Amino acid sequence: MSSAFLTDRYELTMLAAALRDGTASRPSVFELFSRRLSGGRRFGVVAGTGRLLTLLREFRFGEDELRYLRDNDVVDADAIRYLEDYRFTGTIRGYREGELYFPGSPILTVEGSFADAVVLETLALSVLNHDSAVATAAARMSIAAGERPLAEMGSRRAAEYSAVAAARAAYIAGFSATSNLEAGRQWGIPTMGTAAHSWTLLHDSEEDAFRAQVESLGVETTLLVDTYDIRTGVETAIRVAGTGLGGVRLDSGDLPIVAGEVRAQLDELGATETKITVTSDLDEYAIAALAASPVDSYGVGTSVVTGSGYPTAGMVYKLVARQDPSGSWVAVAKASTDKASKGGRKAAFRSLQSGVAVAETISVADGFEQVDTASDHPDSRALQVMLVDGGEIDSAYEGHDGTESARAHHLRVREELPVRALALSKSDPAIPTLFVDAD
Repeated sequence: MSSAFLTDRYELTMLAAALRDGTASRPSVFELFSRRLSGGRRFGVVAGTGRLLTLLREFRFGEDELRYLRDNDVVDADAIRYLEDYRFTGTIRGYREGELYFPGSPILTVEGSFADAVVLETLALSVLNHDSAVATAAARMSIAAGERPLAEMGSRRAAEYSAVAAARAAYIAGFSATSNLEAGRQWGIPTMGTAAHSWTLLHDSEEDAFRAQVESLGVETTLLVDTYDIRTGVETAIRVAGTGLGGVRLDSGDLPIVAGEVRAQLDELGATETKITVTSDLDEYAIAALAASPVDSYGVGTSVVTGSGYPTAGMVYKLVARQDPSGSWVAVAKASTDKASKGGRKAAFRSLQSGVAVAETISVADGFEQVDTASDHPDSRALQVMLVDGGEIDSAYEGHDGTESARAHHLRVREELPVRALALSKSDPAIPTLFVDAD
């Protein structure tokens, strides 16, 4: 299935105009970045890169797409001919998936002809804005949860394919499982799930429902005990499954109080190893409030798949450098009020002191001379990797392996955050972004 029409019309009309006036082949550099962090958050998490690379493989204008463009007079015949053979042949460098970002971070740098690069704007932004928003919220929840596992279970609160993407982003940012089977199939994410309240309501009694579930899934299952009275539900669960019951789930009530009462009841009944999972509209603040409660794991739905109130990361895709008619490179930048960009090709480094991040250092080559390398910043970690080289996509960042690699990278680099970055309150970014001229 082609991904080429996951595109705004104006990208193709710009392409057509550029073909007409001769600027389509002009070498250009586009940059995807965020001017600020949504909601006063202290860091962002890059997610969606692996999905974007796979969609780039499928960015082809087949006969169906070309027919639509002709029938609806979207672009002229010259543009149609160009798009017939379109393949991205440029270079894409960017932050590794799972990496942390800050205002001004050059998360993605796309180099190629103007025609090559301009048509990728909507695809790149729609993927990275959504997935990074989810991953940023998920990371905050993971930090709040500490060592307790988190399961993503928000598919019913998102569009069908957004739900799959959200499950992947949450997994990269620290969640351990998802309820979404398609996410499990596509990305190798562990899946989980047992029963909803409808299962209990289907049966003539709560005991009948629990007995049937145990017979089907074994005593290691988790029983939902709050359909009626929680204390009665817990007693019935242990009577049916025995003290070896895997777990109980709580989905309502004042969770810190209820969790304490249920833990005490389970211990009194001899079910000291039975785990308690809580759900019920959790977000990072509710999870943090449960830190002192006897909870073993969390299930999060609406909040994580909607970015916990900030469903987009606010990233933009801007032209930052191009060649002029003489072949010289020119840094270009938007100067609009509150929407200014920083021109020039960039290299990014995480400045560290004793392993702790202290700044996001962005080296800018205004005239497109060679940008800084890691050797120019010995006390820093280089942040950008080659994702696409001359049109060749690095498959290491795709699929199951790419997802696992992104998750491992995120958990590793999160350890670099200063302590102030772990707070959930609104504040300035945890580290400053420093722009410096390339050496």
